[in-house]
Amino acid sequence: MNRHERLLRTILAGRSDANIRFADLCALMRYLEFDERIRGSHHMYRKDGIQERVNLQRDNGNAKPYQVRQVRRVALKYQLGGDE
Repeated sequence: MNRHERLLRTILAGRSDANIRFADLCALMRYLEFDERIRGSHHMYRKDGIQERVNLQRDNGNAKPYQVRQVRRVALKYQLGGDE
């Protein structure tokens, strides 16, 4: 299991939304083949076949907890990352 899969499992478990590093979450989105667009402090991700767009912002080196929950909802809804 690589680090992206481990991070996805952590996010799906929902036990540490406030402790996810921003850079790791951005790397996970790219690993899941989302297209990234950066405008200032906003990192926006979209992917064909997925209606939702994910907007991430840094909060002292970590991702904002509500944005981690948003990534979890998208991952569960579209079954991203395997058989989760």
